[in-house]
Amino acid sequence: MDVRILGGLSVRENGVSITPTAAAPRQLLALLTASADQVVPVTVLTEELWPSGAPRGARAELQAHIAELRTLIAGALRDADPEEPRPGWSDRRSAEAILVSQPGGYRLDTGGGPNDVWQFERAAGAGYRAMEAGDLSRAALRLGEALALWRGEPYAGVAAGPRLRREIERLETSRLSVLDQWLEAQLGLGRHAELVSELTALVARYRTNEPLHAHLMVALLRCGQHDEALVVYERLRAALKAETGMEPSARLRRLQRSVLAVRDTAGRPSYGPRIPAQYVPSRHVPAPYVPAQYGTAQYGPARSRLVPAV
Repeated sequence: MDVRILGGLSVRENGVSITPTAAAPRQLLALLTASADQVVPVTVLTEELWPSGAPRGARAELQAHIAELRTLIAGALRDADPEEPRPGWSDRRSAEAILVSQPGGYRLDTGGGPNDVWQFERAAGAGYRAMEAGDLSRAALRLGEALALWRGEPYAGVAAGPRLRREIERLETSRLSVLDQWLEAQLGLGRHAELVSELTALVARYRTNEPLHAHLMVALLRCGQHDEALVVYERLRAALKAETGMEPSARLRRLQRSVLAVRDTAGRPSYGPRIPAQYVPSRHVPAPYVPAQYGTAQYGPARSRLVPAV
């Protein structure tokens, strides 16, 4: 089974789509993919489908949605049936063996097929380990591979209930953590000039994200664009005041003072203050989300996908 989540739900069995078009079974399949190969309790499924409280007959309706998903799976299996099934083949590949009824819940058995969330988490983990080892080139490569798997917003097109909303938030937080470390690695490799346009787009989308603004300020400072770096700080400060009533953190304020000092000493025959150490790529990596499981795949970098679809 091929599961794609990072940019819209797409689930295929034997190359045939089993993603429903109807909202409720689509939402049900989405929640099952979020816990693929694990039992999802009926109580969790009903909470997702009916967050305000399950109506009378909810269990029967849930079973009807399960039956609809199994019908789609059976159709996909039928299209790919071999002429001479191997011993035990039918037992392993029935719809009931893929969408499994278990005491208290259901389990979607993906058969170890590709899953873009697992691929993302595996590549990200490799990138984090490379950062910890000080291997910036490998870190930039593996973190870039992780980010390239994102085609847009996770579970786009699915009506998300409380459980899926939490999963979407978790995935977005994990992506931003990977993006932050990818940018650290790129800056450490001296690619500040290449990052300016991409970072400009990112801070326009994430108006109160301090790490992204700090990366842009450092990139502009290293390009000699001191005034532009200060404008970035002021825009962040205004956005934070408007949305949270708070000032930028002490670390951002120190970075702003360093930019001011470098600007004021530019052209003088003396050494200006250094950029604060916390904004120079370091070997310390904040503890990222630790996934429950990983998948395996080889991917190619695609930096154009770093800015998520609106």
